[in-house]
Amino acid sequence: MTTDDQDLASLRAEIDAVERSATVDLGFRAVVLAIAVFVLIVGYVLPWMGSAAGWQVLLAAGDATGKAGAVPRLFAGTALAFGILASALALALRRWTLTWIAALGGWFAAVDGLLAIWTRQSTAGLNSPGPGPGLIISEIAMVVLAALWLKTAWSRPHQPH
Repeated sequence: MTTDDQDLASLRAEIDAVERSATVDLGFRAVVLAIAVFVLIVGYVLPWMGSAAGWQVLLAAGDATGKAGAVPRLFAGTALAFGILASALALALRRWTLTWIAALGGWFAAVDGLLAIWTRQSTAGLNSPGPGPGLIISEIAMVVLAALWLKTAWSRPHQPH
């Protein structure tokens, strides 16, 4: 191995070590994020459409007619994946990659939640229940989570000293 190859290998090892040790300093924002995740969980137990709670929509139990609809089910899945699971992992592990996953996935879920509310409102007159309080609360929590994660991900990473 030449000196240049050894220098390159050493530099690559140093870059890998810095990448693994780069953590996100959330500060007080961690408390707000944790509260928003909790509010999202509460939204899952409240009615989303008719008497069907968010977890029932997620499991495709649906409303009184048994038809939850694809968009509310997609929102239930993406809110669970990005709003609860990715946020919990990012809060616990404080990894830069996880903050970006929670931010971008959170915005996808937030847009999907808006569509879920809209589809519930537009079909409410057709013998199907409109959006329930759980769906509205979950959407608000998802927008808050997505905004906070995006602000966190967009900020500069803090390197250990």
